[in-house]
Formats: sequence, C-alpha cells, structure tokens
Amino acid sequence: MKKRSLFVAGLLVLAMVSGAGCGSGKREDSQGQSSENAGADTEESTDTQENSSDEKEPVNILIAAAASLEYSLEDELIPMFEEEHPEITVEGTYDSSGKLQTQIEEGLEADLFFSAATAQMDALTEEGFIQEDTVTDLLENKIVLIAAKGEEGNFTSFEDIAKAEMPALGDPASVPAGQYAQEALTNLGLWDEVSAKASFGTNVTEVLNWVAEGSAQAGIVYATDAATQKDNVTQVAEAPEGSLAEPVLYPVAVTKNSQHQEEAQAFLDFLQSGEAAQVFESYGFTVNE
Repeated sequence: MKKRSLFVAGLLVLAMVSGAGCGSGKREDSQGQSSENAGADTEESTDTQENSSDEKEPVNILIAAAASLEYSLEDELIPMFEEEHPEITVEGTYDSSGKLQTQIEEGLEADLFFSAATAQMDALTEEGFIQEDTVTDLLENKIVLIAAKGEEGNFTSFEDIAKAEMPALGDPASVPAGQYAQEALTNLGLWDEVSAKASFGTNVTEVLNWVAEGSAQAGIVYATDAATQKDNVTQVAEAPEGSLAEPVLYPVAVTKNSQHQEEAQAFLDFLQSGEAAQVFESYGFTVNE
C-alpha cells in the first residue's frame, strides 16, 4: 500500500508539471500573437500618417487681372491649371489695371497682379507691393479702332474715329487702353477733337460693350477684346506705327503680401508655359519673347 500510494502521488506530480508546461505555452502564443498584432497596428498607423502627410491642404489664391484677360483666364487657363493642381483654387477679380492698382494699395489681398500696362506694375513695385524678381512682361496686345455692325462703311482707318458722333474710349485716368488711345490720338493730332465728344468707360470691356450694343458708333479697344465680339463689332484698323512710343505689354507678378507664395508662383509658372501660350495666342495675344 505504501508503494502504491507513493506511485500515485508521483503520477499526480507529473500531471501537474505537464499541465503547467502546457499552460505556459499557451500564454506565450497569446503574447506572441498580441505582439504581432500590435506591430501590424503600429505599421498600419504609420502608413496612414504618411499618406495623410502626403495630401496637401487646399489653398485658394486670388489673381487681380485686367478686364481684357477675363475670357482667356476664366474659360480656359484657370480650369487647366486647377486640373493639374487640384489642391489649388484660383479666383479672379477683373477691372481696369488702374482700379486694381488702387485696390491693392488699399489692401486687396491678391496673390498675383496681371496688368494691361507696365505703368501700374511699375508703380506697385516701387511702392513695395510686388515681388520684383517675379515680374514678367508676358504678353503683347494691339490697340485697334472698332465699329458697330452696320457702321463699317463709315470707318476705314484708325484716324476715322474723329468721324464718330460719340466715340467710346477708356478713361485715361485709370484704363490703360484709354491711356494708349490718348497717346496715339495725341501723336496723330486728334486727341482734343475726339475727347471733346467721347464717352469714357471705366474699363475696356465697358467700351467694347457700348460699341457692340450700338450705343457708340466706334471705339478704341484691344485687338483681343474685338476678337471676342466678332458678331457685333468690326475691327477697322490698328493704331498706326509710331503713334505709340512703346508696345502694349502685359506684365504679371506675385504680390509681396501673398500668404500663398508657393502656390502663386506655381500659377505664374503655368502662365509662362507652352500650353498657356497657345491659349493666349488663340485669344489674339502675342507672347512676348
């Protein structure tokens, strides 16, 4: 009996040891699996953070541009750029370059300025509103005489604007097209005669619309504006050679106070690209080399 009791006791001890070993193995498996899961979770979290950091925050930029640029920018160039840069939204405000200059001086938070003349860009640069190293004389335009449909027979040369009962011109005080018209007509000896009976528009689009609607027989606008209203106006003639001292240049630049310098520069770079040049040329501009 004593031997049997010892034998049974030995079996019980052996069973306990074996059970403890099995239990320990299960805990190790569980801990190992938990550790693997934790590692996977950490790796997945890191990947998510990396993907998140790759996504750029959406940015809105504002371009203050001459009225004569509205169609080319709004209808084609801005959509093209936004398709290539979905994180950047470009908004435009359009008016005479002189008015836009004043608005920028008074606090308009524009990221870029696209002027229809160098005078306004030069003034803003001297006043410290423009990043001088970004200024680019991008485009060239022409000053032309236009006549309303049905009036073409009364006008055959640029100088014939003097025949109009009420010619339409941009206001030289703020509209570059008006300043160019004044310069050309002064050099042709016609400014006093024409200005005495002229209606002065606040921007070149207004002048164009007056002639297109027939409220003015003739007017002076940019060639690019005339091209947008071919059904309603006829381009009669360009300003004669020598009547303007300098070509009609359109400079563009990033403003110094822009809060989105990188995005504004990206749009400026795009405007200087070959694909943008093709669009500008299709609207009648000449890309300045």
